[in-house]
Amino acid sequence: MLFGKEHVKRYRETDGAEGHDWQGTTTLLLTTTGRRSGEERTTPLIYQRNGDDHVIVASNGGSDQPPAWYLNIEADPEVKVQVKDDKFTARARTATPEEKPALWKKMTAVWPDYNNYQKKTDRDIPVLILERTS
Repeated sequence: MLFGKEHVKRYRETDGAEGHDWQGTTTLLLTTTGRRSGEERTTPLIYQRNGDDHVIVASNGGSDQPPAWYLNIEADPEVKVQVKDDKFTARARTATPEEKPALWKKMTAVWPDYNNYQKKTDRDIPVLILERTS
């Protein structure tokens, strides 16, 4: 099973031939800029399309703390994305309260554990929209 750094490595080496399809769903590579280090950090994340946009969830497995990549986005919403061999820049934003219910339903349809993660924490798990800029 691919996970973490090995997942990123194989995804990049194969333009997503290995790593895009993962445990019955699909993943993209999200690269953020570290808010303290200034270094690029890449994370494989489950995604779904919503029109031209890509949707991801900042679940962190139901932890009370958001994932580091989410904190990086709060500091700098300009991100790099790779979906299979398609590499582009995007602006990440948190879905509005009006947008979130439909997007949450879309994401839990492909990864039902998001519902379990939300039950584990009092933190409102954000759904993010990646809007392509290039």
